Amino acid sequence: MAAGQSKERRVSRESLIKATEPFPVDLDATLSALGADEASDAEAFEALNRMTESLMAPMTGGLSPAALSLAVFDWAMHLAMAPGKRLELLDKALRKSNRLAVHLAACATDPQTPPCIEPLPGDDRFASEGWKHLPFNVLSQAFLLNQQWWHNVTNDVPGVTPHHEEVISFAARQMLDVFSPSNFAWSNPDVLKKTAETGGMNLVDGLRNLVDDTNRRLTSRPPAGTEEFVPGEAVATTPGRVVYRNRLIELIQYAPATETVHAEPILIVPAWIMKYYILDLSPQNSLIRYLVDRGHTVFCISWHNPTAADRDLGLDDYRRHGVMAALDAIEAILPDRKIHATGYCLGGTLLSIAASAMARAGDDRLASVTLLAAQIDFTEPGELALFIDHSQLHFLESMMWNRGYLSTDQMAGAFQLLKSNDLVWSRIVRDYMMGERQPLNDLMAWNADSTRMPFRMHSEYLQRLYLDNDFAAGRYMVGDHPAAPQNIRVPIFAVGTERDHVAPWRSVFKIHALTDTEVTFVLTSGGHNAGIVSEPGHPHRHFRMTTKAAADPCIGTDEWLRDTAAEDGSWWPRWADWLAARSSPSRVAPPTIGAPERGYPPLEAAPGTYVFER
Repeated sequence: MAAGQSKERRVSRESLIKATEPFPVDLDATLSALGADEASDAEAFEALNRMTESLMAPMTGGLSPAALSLAVFDWAMHLAMAPGKRLELLDKALRKSNRLAVHLAACATDPQTPPCIEPLPGDDRFASEGWKHLPFNVLSQAFLLNQQWWHNVTNDVPGVTPHHEEVISFAARQMLDVFSPSNFAWSNPDVLKKTAETGGMNLVDGLRNLVDDTNRRLTSRPPAGTEEFVPGEAVATTPGRVVYRNRLIELIQYAPATETVHAEPILIVPAWIMKYYILDLSPQNSLIRYLVDRGHTVFCISWHNPTAADRDLGLDDYRRHGVMAALDAIEAILPDRKIHATGYCLGGTLLSIAASAMARAGDDRLASVTLLAAQIDFTEPGELALFIDHSQLHFLESMMWNRGYLSTDQMAGAFQLLKSNDLVWSRIVRDYMMGERQPLNDLMAWNADSTRMPFRMHSEYLQRLYLDNDFAAGRYMVGDHPAAPQNIRVPIFAVGTERDHVAPWRSVFKIHALTDTEVTFVLTSGGHNAGIVSEPGHPHRHFRMTTKAAADPCIGTDEWLRDTAAEDGSWWPRWADWLAARSSPSRVAPPTIGAPERGYPPLEAAPGTYVFER
C-alpha cells in the first residue's frame, strides 16, 4: 500500500513538473494543497457516514441495525442448520400446549388449582390475587409458558456466537413483554377492578398523567415530584464549601461535625454519568454526612455537566483535571497527609487508573483505595454488554458526533430496556391505567437528574476499557507507561451488590486476581445504587465481608459465596472501622475550610454550582 502511494505521488509530481515547466510554480505548496484537499474529502466522506447514522438513530432507538441484523442472521442460519434443535422446539411446544390444556381443565373443576408455571424471580406482574382466578390465570400461564418456549428458541442453538445469542434472547424478551396480558386494561384484573370501583375515573386520572408526562418531555422538564428534592434544600444538605473549581470539577470540602477528626482525609470520586449527591441524599441516608459524623474530613468531586463545547475532552482529561487536580488541592489544603480515595461506579474505574499511574510514578499520597460497585475488568460487564460491540460502538459514536455528547435520554433508554418490566411497563400500568402516581423518594429524584458525557471521552472509555479491556490487561497507557492495576500496593476496599446490572458483583470480585495487595471485599444486598445507599437502620439489609492478604491464594466467586456467612445490617459501619484502622492512631483538630494562602479560598456553599447544570 505504501509503495503504491509513493509511486502514485511520484507520477503525480512528474506530471506536474512537465505541465508547469513554462510557469513559475511552487510545487511543494501545490502538492501540499492537493493533500489537504484529499484529507478534506476523506473528512467529508466520513461526515456523510456519521450524519446518515445519526439521522437513523431516532428510528432505531439508538440501536445499530447492523448489529441486530448480524445477530438475527447468525441465530437464524444456525437454527436452520439444526434439525435436532427444531424438533426439540416442536416437542417442547406440544408439551407446553398439553400442560396448559391440562391446567385449564383442572381450573374448570377446582379454582384453587396451583399454577403450572411460576414467574421468574423478580417478576411481580402476576402476583396479585386477581391473577389467580379465571380467565386471568389462564392468560398469565399461557404467557409464561410462551415466554419459556421463546427462551428455548433463542438459547442453546448450536454454533451461535454467545454475544449474538444474548442479543437475540434479549430482543425476544423485549418483544414478548410488549404483549404481556398485564399491559392491557381489558386483560389486567387489577385495572378492571379499579375501573369498576372508581367508575372509570382511574382512566381519566391516567390520561391526565399521560398528558402531564408528555408535556414535561416535550418541554425538557424533569418528572413530576422532582421539584420537592432540590439540591441544597431537601438533598445534598451536608454543610461544606467549594474549595476548588476548574473546567471539569468543583471540589467540595465538608465542614467538620466532631471536635477531633482522623488525620487522613477522604476524597470521593463519583461517576461523571451521575450527579454526585447520590452519596449525599437526605440527611438520614447520606454517606457523606455519615462519614463526617464519624470524624472524617471529606472532600467530594462534583462533575461539570458537559456540552457540545466539551466534545474533545478525553478520558485522560478526566483523570488529570478530575482525580489528580482534586488530589493536588487536598494536598495543598492538608499538606503532608495521606488520602483515603473512594470511587463510585465509573468514578471507581477512573480512580483505579489514577492510582495505578501514581504507583508507577512513585506518587505515594494515597493511604487506601475504596471501590464502590466499580469494575476494572470488563470481560463480564453484565447486560450492558448487549449494547456494546464494534458495530454498536460505531453507531453510538455517530450519535455523539452529531451532538458532541451522549445525551441523558440516550443513556436512559438503554437502562430502561435492561429493566423494562420495572421501569417501563409497570409504570405505564400504574400511572396511565390505574391512574396512580408513585410518590418519588430522594433516590428516584436523583436518578432523574442525570448528566451527559463528552463524545471523545465516552468513545475512549467504551473502546479501550469495555471492548479492548486495556486496563485489566496492563495495556492502558498514561503518558509513556502502562497504568497496571498490579502496581497498586495500598489496601483496597471493594463493594459489589447482589442485583447489580451495571457492575455485576462477580466482575467486581475480579479485583482479587488483578492486584497484588490486601483486598477487603463486601457483597451487599440491593442493586447498583440502593446497595451503596444502605444506611444503618435500613430494613432487610445484609452483607458478606472478607479480607484477603496479598499472599493469600485467590478463590472463585462460587466458593467465596458458599464459605462467607451473611451479616444483617449495613456495611457502612464496617467500612468506617476499616478506614479508621488504616488511619493515624491519634485524632487531630478539625481543619479549616480551604487554604486561601495557598490559592484555595472557600467559594460557594455546598452543593456548589455544577450540580445545577442541566
